[in-house]
Amino acid sequence: TKAADVGADLVGKVEKNIPEDDPRNPATIADNVGDNVGDVAGMGADLFGSFAESTCAALVLASVSPQLQANWGSMLFPLLISAVGILVCFFTSYVATDISPVRQERDVEHVLKMQLILSTVILTPAAFAISYMFLPAVFCVSMPGQECTVDTRATWFGAFVCIASGLWAGLTTGLITEYYTSHSYQPVREVAESCKTGAATNIIYGLALGYKSVIVPVLALGATIFVSFQLCHMFGIALAALGMLSSLSIGLTIDAYGPICDNAGGIAEMAELGSSVRHITDTLDAAGNTTAAIGKGFAIGSAALVSLALYGAFVSRIGATSVDILEPIVFVFLLYGSMLPYWFSAMTMKSVGIAAREMVVEVREQFARIPGLMEGTAKPDYERCVAISTKASLREMIAPGALVILSPIITGFVFGVHALTGLLAGSLVSGVQMAISSSNTGGAWDNAKKYIESGMFGGKNSEPHKAAVVGDTVGDPLKDTSGPALNILMKLMAIISLVFSDFFVSNALPAGAAWAGYKQH
Repeated sequence: TKAADVGADLVGKVEKNIPEDDPRNPATIADNVGDNVGDVAGMGADLFGSFAESTCAALVLASVSPQLQANWGSMLFPLLISAVGILVCFFTSYVATDISPVRQERDVEHVLKMQLILSTVILTPAAFAISYMFLPAVFCVSMPGQECTVDTRATWFGAFVCIASGLWAGLTTGLITEYYTSHSYQPVREVAESCKTGAATNIIYGLALGYKSVIVPVLALGATIFVSFQLCHMFGIALAALGMLSSLSIGLTIDAYGPICDNAGGIAEMAELGSSVRHITDTLDAAGNTTAAIGKGFAIGSAALVSLALYGAFVSRIGATSVDILEPIVFVFLLYGSMLPYWFSAMTMKSVGIAAREMVVEVREQFARIPGLMEGTAKPDYERCVAISTKASLREMIAPGALVILSPIITGFVFGVHALTGLLAGSLVSGVQMAISSSNTGGAWDNAKKYIESGMFGGKNSEPHKAAVVGDTVGDPLKDTSGPALNILMKLMAIISLVFSDFFVSNALPAGAAWAGYKQH
């Protein structure tokens, strides 16, 4: 879907100097359709996957505890967290519609953000209540084969702290994402100001912003993982993932808000409505870019915790009690795993580039081939641009999909489960930071463009605006393709490893195990 976005921007805005979503642009329908496909259906599927997988990981890890299996309430505790989250988010949705609706343009971002904050605040005592009511006072969270000792015992209060730490880490990630991607704050305004000296400085400032934006979310994730593991071992990490995703209903709502407003602006432009209508939709769209970035921040943070929980379930399933990174084969595949997100991102970025080239060529040809198109007396061939995006998306995703699916299967079958533990750890550690950086860089470039379009630094059609359009075009595949797709890499590798764990233990090639220097189970 990014091919249409890039093609529409490069030819329409930069070369032909026509407005965004102008009906004369052949790629404008494909661009608007793509917003729904990528930012609504794609992100929804990603967050739904995280939701389901974190629940499965928690249930698998709880299954080894006799105390948690003693009654229905404690056994189904992961599902209770999700259920309470849905009810709380249903209540807080009324804040934006009835209790504190938007009355001025500047209130849009604030009202959307307050829904997320309120959900987190209300969910904290709710999580305390269900932990107290449904969990035993003390329960065992040891791995299979381990005895239940003082170190492997957990309490209901410890479980609550795990949920709360995930919940507040998610909010922290969301707020930091907003700070680095909203043009209400200094970082994006600095990126916009850098456009005065051209596209190159805009790119440099945007990349620096993305790298810097990784710091606080990773610190929050690290603190959550440490606290959760200390209190409830791997079960605690699964609870933290569920805690972060318990406000999913509101997170998904504010994420979908962005493309809805973007499409409303496109329809207003194509219907040739007044400038006052387009001004309102642009204001809503700018807030939508930030809320979409907050949704992506949640998706990345939850994907990291879900992957770690699935990793714990995998280690539990293969009967290991620890992973030794000083073991040569584990360390080697730790390096290989940390390389995979870069390989995967290179494939997805190039895929967007290939499809975008096809789109640019098609749009240029239509402007040259169809008489009266630029004057508005003839209609472009919208369907051809939609077909280019659709075919390219299906064709170009085969190789990245094969990389994610086959790398854990080949590693586990040829080199055994020890090598696979290293591969999974490396891809998780590398992937989460690359995903945050890519997502925030793209979001910042997009809102820097919107900030200039609001009248700053010369406004639309100025030289800084053209530099901002270039940055936004580069950022589109980062924030909407490579960044979100890395969530899938982290989770899918872990879930495939868990599903095939028994097969790897029983059938890994003896020659690979011997070469790696360890005995098979």
